Amino acid sequence: MLEPVKFSSYHGGAREEGLLDFSASLNPYPPEWLDEMFERAKGISDRYPYYERLEEGLSELIGEEVTVTAGITEALYLLGTLALRGRKVVVPRHTYGEYERTAHIFGAEVIKGPNEPWKLAELVEKDSVVFFCNPNNPDGRFYRVKELKPLLDAAEDNKALLVLDEAFMDFVKNFESPEGENVVKLRTFTKGYGLPGIRVGYVIGFPEAFRSVRMPWGIGSTGAAFLEFLLEDRLKHLKKTVPLIWREKERIEKALNVRSDANFFIKRVGDAKKVVEALRGRGILVRSCESFGLPEHIRFSVKRPEENEILVRALKEV
Repeated sequence: MLEPVKFSSYHGGAREEGLLDFSASLNPYPPEWLDEMFERAKGISDRYPYYERLEEGLSELIGEEVTVTAGITEALYLLGTLALRGRKVVVPRHTYGEYERTAHIFGAEVIKGPNEPWKLAELVEKDSVVFFCNPNNPDGRFYRVKELKPLLDAAEDNKALLVLDEAFMDFVKNFESPEGENVVKLRTFTKGYGLPGIRVGYVIGFPEAFRSVRMPWGIGSTGAAFLEFLLEDRLKHLKKTVPLIWREKERIEKALNVRSDANFFIKRVGDAKKVVEALRGRGILVRSCESFGLPEHIRFSVKRPEENEILVRALKEV
């Protein structure tokens, strides 16, 4: 009676404990107020978490009206409800797999294209939806507004919806983001605060539409407590810790001859599966990029100095 969707995606993050996990691209420095936040979550878990006031505070902090969601994942499903059914969806070939999976779930026609915005622009059709991850996952390439212009123009000329996934924006030096009436921006605190278990993100663009289909109480009491502390923190945690990640990123780039605009790298290693297993045998977890269509590459994140040194040594030996 119910048939499964014949498309799946794979994600990073350890499925078992005891491994030094480089497969998930997260800030390795947790907020100092984490324990207090969990105590607050415990204290408010006996009532429904209404967070409209917190949403207003976040809008003031960001400088634009936002719609709070349970991470970017919920935002993608809201997009499916609002915009994907019966439409053509343009997705780059080597990028986050949930765009294509969500399109299949909602019965959209998927068109795969190059990762470069000026080439992807050629595939934009009237009333289509275009997904673009910036910086891109898994290669970490960031395109500035000037470089995105062909894609922005193509979307505007064809009355298409351009969905920009800016999940890793916190790690980009001198980050910039385009404006546009037909642009939706998806953002999350998962990466910058290193808390993937706390599902809090937000959408910029079309607030009334997104709020009309949003699941009530979606972020739970822990998410509401996180937003309370985030608003009090005023993003100071990012200003304090991201420069530490930049410093380590530059060191890894020199040591392994890799390059990225984000907090993770891909490296061509030949047989990615073989290298992943060899590193696992040493207690280190990296991500095979096979699910991205890059079976010869692995992806690994930037962690603390002593952890990065372990990975660099192991990669050179392997």
